[in-house]
Amino acid sequence: MPASAPTPLPHADPALRRALIVVLDGVGCGAAPDTDAYGDTGSDTIGNIARAVGGLTLPNLQQLGLGNATAVLGVPPVDHPRGGYGVMLPRSSGKDSTTGHWEIAGLHLEKPFPTYPHGFPPEVIDAFVAATGRPVIANCVASGTEVISRFAEEQQRTGAWIVYTSADSVFQVAAHEEWIPLEELYRACETARLMLVAPHDASRVIARPFVGTPGQWKRTANRRDYSIQPPGITLLDVLESAGVPRDGVGKVDDLFAGRGIRSRHTTDNVEGLEAILQWLNTAPRGFCFANLVDFDQQFGHRNDVPGFQGALEAFDRALPSLLAALREDDLLFITADHGNDPTTPSTDHARERVPVLVAGARVRAGSLGTRDTFSDLGATVADWFGQAWRGQGTSFLPTLLHA
Repeated sequence: MPASAPTPLPHADPALRRALIVVLDGVGCGAAPDTDAYGDTGSDTIGNIARAVGGLTLPNLQQLGLGNATAVLGVPPVDHPRGGYGVMLPRSSGKDSTTGHWEIAGLHLEKPFPTYPHGFPPEVIDAFVAATGRPVIANCVASGTEVISRFAEEQQRTGAWIVYTSADSVFQVAAHEEWIPLEELYRACETARLMLVAPHDASRVIARPFVGTPGQWKRTANRRDYSIQPPGITLLDVLESAGVPRDGVGKVDDLFAGRGIRSRHTTDNVEGLEAILQWLNTAPRGFCFANLVDFDQQFGHRNDVPGFQGALEAFDRALPSLLAALREDDLLFITADHGNDPTTPSTDHARERVPVLVAGARVRAGSLGTRDTFSDLGATVADWFGQAWRGQGTSFLPTLLHA
């Protein structure tokens, strides 16, 4: 999409502005036009959770317009929302975190990353074994907790890597921290990242360390993600070239292979929210891209409806502190990267549309409509910082701001 002239604004030097995108990982809000083609018929993460528990209590998100944007039991529309609200449709091929974040940042994928429903082929596993010096066990599709339960004792006996995948494009390596040093696990994952090129260019390599004893295995907070490099220019590249400071919270830097951003890695949503609030209270200017992963990692993939409900309501309780920390020329965007509906039989991501809520003193409350792509969000942030780049999106800044 060609560049556009930045939206003329009657206030604030763009160099002094701030913007924050908070991605509620996996919090989709209903069917996209091609949901059925992905095998996700009926998925509506936040809507189905609300129906399953008899209604959600999200008063602060409600005031920003969540119930105006999408149907959520317990969160009805309000007559006078305090923010901009709408939904965004996915346009890239795929439904994983990398694809979703890249699309937010202006980059579309024409074909999805490869997946491995029967495990990785011999040429991939053999090369990994040769490069790391350890054998491989498992090589199957499984949840993290399941694969550890099945293969941890064999790892202890053999010293082998536990390699597994999911319905998403991931090469995951699990290792007990007391049997295989963390640094060795990280090196092995870095090796795998370098090896996994087309046609086996998996979206992410993930280090999955764990601890414990039989029957009491527990994954630790020392996970690391190693993403493939974005194949084109993203919002982060544009802001870097313009000298706009960029900070991440959570796994965002991993998803962009460290290009254009560095993140404060967090163990859970509580720590993530603390990091976001610290940025709001201290950053003089710039952009923060934050990911809160518990919705997806802890609850969506485990079909834990009460846990997901609790995480949503905990975020809502924390939201006033974020809103109170906003300055006059700040924009706060709340969105998601895909769905992960815990009420369906699947434990994997779902192809869904996502909500987009916007808060800030300059925001004109009202509908942003249905956006054709997540990339409209990245285009809007670029526009806010006075940049002409739009990626694959269209800025909704003119609709969003007071005249």
